[in-house]
Amino acid sequence: MKILAIETSCDETAISVVSGKGGLKKPVFKVLAHFVSSQTAIHAPYGGVVPNLANREHQRNLVPLLLEALNSKGKRQKAKLKVKIQKKLETILAREPELLEQFLKTIPTLKIPKIDAIAVTQGPGLEPALWVGINFAKALGVMWNLPIIPINHLEGHVVSSLVKLKGKNQKAKLKVKSENLKFPALALLISGGHTEIVLMKDWGKYKVIGQTRDDAVGEAFDKVARILGLPYPGGPALSKLASRWQGLSLTHPKESPCQLPRPMLNSPDFDFSFSGLKTAVLYLTQKLSSQEPLPESLKAAIAHEFQEAAIEVLATKTFRAVEKFKPRTLLIGGGVIANTALRKHFETKVKDYPEVTLLIPDQPLTTDNATMIGAAAYLRHAGAPKAKAGRASFSAQGNLILK
Repeated sequence: MKILAIETSCDETAISVVSGKGGLKKPVFKVLAHFVSSQTAIHAPYGGVVPNLANREHQRNLVPLLLEALNSKGKRQKAKLKVKIQKKLETILAREPELLEQFLKTIPTLKIPKIDAIAVTQGPGLEPALWVGINFAKALGVMWNLPIIPINHLEGHVVSSLVKLKGKNQKAKLKVKSENLKFPALALLISGGHTEIVLMKDWGKYKVIGQTRDDAVGEAFDKVARILGLPYPGGPALSKLASRWQGLSLTHPKESPCQLPRPMLNSPDFDFSFSGLKTAVLYLTQKLSSQEPLPESLKAAIAHEFQEAAIEVLATKTFRAVEKFKPRTLLIGGGVIANTALRKHFETKVKDYPEVTLLIPDQPLTTDNATMIGAAAYLRHAGAPKAKAGRASFSAQGNLILK
């Protein structure tokens, strides 16, 4: 099955073409196209993602990315669009005028691609951004008479570690291989909007056993970065600063000149809390900089201590869940797993549990991308009846949960 996948949940516009085979037992994926357009530079002056700007940029980026993904920059056919079809498209894309203009000018000139379905992120995410991708998918579904598969963004992050990219050139066709996931499994999802531990008994059978009670860990990274005066995006900048500090480790926290709490580290549940950790950094920096600006070395020490505190809490809670639920596989997904120190810590710690296989996505698949959405759609399709072509009635759900 070959799937065209679309992802617009936040500030990355992404389109991929993914083929899947092997069903639910032994899924194997091949990525035929993988394109991501980042909006980081646009949102940087605001210190965070502005939903309406994200909406606008998605409208501008989707058609060019689709042409890249389909390798359709050459000769085109003459546009033949029936009045009835055009009216449907105008209705679907009524809220995206810039996208509608590009769509009517370009898409009718393309040959119908050899794909079996269109997958698109339904949520969670920023609804103004989600709607652009959803309406684009619906318009393509009408145009090409293809079924639409709505996908939970979080399920995409769960699946992301199953697709292994081979090759550095993201514009080329990518050879991939999949890892076979063994159940039961645990998934740790860590991003700017989510921090949760999910128990998986099988594909599509998810139970959230722990989650943040306030800030997501990625959000905490970004907020602490702002406190320290680091540039946007804050998470990577903070991690880079933390790497400059030497001589600290989780096993010897007293070596640090600045101590931070490990919130809910010893609570009997699997929940998290990062708001208090962020506030502790704020109070500490205010105290240390009351007389003069913080030197770079002290900023690095604070960044390192914050990062170590976050890693210790995430790892302790996760492996406590491993001990209780006895999973055969541990998956970690989401943008925060791009953090090098966090990856290394989990790779080292999992050696204490030889019965558990750790699956972590390749760096290009840690951030939002359409390849993971396509892979998740294949698994959804393999376990559910096929959707009716051109009759997708779903809507954007900014707070969609994984279940």
